[in-house]
Amino acid sequence: MRAEDASSRPVWRISRAWDLVEETVVGVLGLLGLSIGVWQVIGRYLVPGKSISYGEEITVYLIVWAIMIVSSQLVRRDGHVRPDLVLRMIAPRAQRFVEAGNCLLALGFSLGLAWYGWQIVETALLIDEHSSTDLQFPMWIYYLSLPTGAVLMALRYLIRFLRFAVFHDPSMDVVGVAAHEAMMEGSAPGERRRAPDAF
Repeated sequence: MRAEDASSRPVWRISRAWDLVEETVVGVLGLLGLSIGVWQVIGRYLVPGKSISYGEEITVYLIVWAIMIVSSQLVRRDGHVRPDLVLRMIAPRAQRFVEAGNCLLALGFSLGLAWYGWQIVETALLIDEHSSTDLQFPMWIYYLSLPTGAVLMALRYLIRFLRFAVFHDPSMDVVGVAAHEAMMEGSAPGERRRAPDAF
């Protein structure tokens, strides 16, 4: 399949849009967190009258939300930390099935995390929990980052599982070399890629 054919497919365009939205949201959250942190330092040491007491709290909320959203991108890029020594020792065809099984386990974990995360959100709403600072921030918004990130990861693991088990892509036969890496480099899925050098 030619690169221009693959990149014109609706699924490919939706995937690119999804990536762009996630990366943009994470970038904006990080920039806001950095700006508030800088303002907090400036306010504390240069203009104490303009300092806000809850700057650290807001920064934590923004960074946690960014981390939970970026966890989806780590699934897409195969960037989560994992031991893959055994996986590298087995044949490439077997790797495909082991990876598919790994995706199912990770999907189950992500769904469990989403469910328990939502229980935390519901509890915070039920008891009307707010932060203890002057900001009185509604904590359910902060807690919502957990099920949101978990659902995004679950969707990515489902897509990854389908790529391994149903819509097999030969470029995913080598550990650490996946079709989503081709997205990062602008090439189409299905193009043959060589394994990266060991060192």
